[in-house]
Amino acid sequence: MTDLLSRVLARKAARTSDAGAPKSPRESTWRLCKELSPLLRLLILTQLAFNIGFYAVLPFLAEHLGTAIGMAGWLVGFVLGLRTFSQQGLFVVGGWLVDRFGVRPVVLAGCVLRIAGFVWLGYAEASWTVIGAVLVIGFAAALFSPAVESEVARQSVVWEEDGRGPRTRVLALFSVAGQAGAFVGPLLGALLLAVDFRTACLAGAAVFVLVLAGHLWLMPQHIPGRIRIRERGGARALLRNRRFLALCCAYGTYLLAYNQLYLALPDEVQRVAGSQAPLSWLFALSSVLVVFTQLPVTRWAGDRLDLRRSMTAGLLLIASGFAVVAAARPAGWTGTAALLPAAGFVILLTVGQMLVVPAARAWVPDLAEEGRLGLYMGALSSVSGLIVLAGSAATGFLLDLGLPAAVPWLVLAAVPALAVAVLPRREKGAGAVA
Repeated sequence: MTDLLSRVLARKAARTSDAGAPKSPRESTWRLCKELSPLLRLLILTQLAFNIGFYAVLPFLAEHLGTAIGMAGWLVGFVLGLRTFSQQGLFVVGGWLVDRFGVRPVVLAGCVLRIAGFVWLGYAEASWTVIGAVLVIGFAAALFSPAVESEVARQSVVWEEDGRGPRTRVLALFSVAGQAGAFVGPLLGALLLAVDFRTACLAGAAVFVLVLAGHLWLMPQHIPGRIRIRERGGARALLRNRRFLALCCAYGTYLLAYNQLYLALPDEVQRVAGSQAPLSWLFALSSVLVVFTQLPVTRWAGDRLDLRRSMTAGLLLIASGFAVVAAARPAGWTGTAALLPAAGFVILLTVGQMLVVPAARAWVPDLAEEGRLGLYMGALSSVSGLIVLAGSAATGFLLDLGLPAAVPWLVLAAVPALAVAVLPRREKGAGAVA
């Protein structure tokens, strides 16, 4: 009880001190970076580097497989699906390995596999070799991503309990780093493709060589406070943890909504503009919003909302984004001005994402068993990934039914709105979302 009271007081003190902090987004970001521990700075820079290396290659993979390798369209889709499965589907395995062996060895193994996978992909010329390389690349992420995400989440709790500020601010900075990498990576890849696809793959591998070297040098052998679990039974307890599974379901509806940037939105842009060329500008709009406004949004939410209310607001904003397009569809507008509803959808989806993602990641440590944070962070991605897999198939079927124009978008709006009811409730006396 005393420990609980001290945590509550620390959170209140953090919010009070945070309210007087500089309001300039750039100044706030710089101040926050300076206050982070060396380990947190390493992990956040790792996320930036991961995404630069990843997005320098993967956005151009489909075209390479279809043109240079000569794969049929269905096989290209199958290969891309395999990559997603070997990554998202196996996050829970990576999380279990983190709890069993620690962060450092799992991150290093993931980096080695990603280097091998990118080099292999650069030289792959047959379908089976491409499939092998893609599986290795996906499994590499299933190793290092849960390791990095779970440790950032754990360190953010330590940050909050020390009275330095809400844990969501650290997790928001982690999201900013990832989004910045996702923005820079394709630009780097496009420049390298002027040479060839192999050069882009080797450059991506080189990024991970640098990450590997950095972690070999800077990552401690044992992180203070990190407990390694030898006993079995974590998966069984996780499956009985209804509050955590409810969080996974709600988070999965956000990921399903985000996936519509690649499914429903291209269809809408093609209808309005006659091509998918404006998509790149809409994706850039989303990335720029996250990079420049994630921290101010998180600061605002941290001063006013607990984790459940933050996720609720985010999911309702996402639902309203789909509703904007649904309201405009019956008019059948075309041309440049008709892209405004799509832009509104991207903006509302992105702002909703900025509320949902840090809150969801910040919530997991409160719901996870002691010493099994890696397993739970991995399961968050894996369970949500299964929801996206099933939901995306249903969305594709819905879009092909020939229903009235607004209906698919209204259905998609209803999903995140209904997910609000699924979110776990606060426990009495917890003082914060538990």
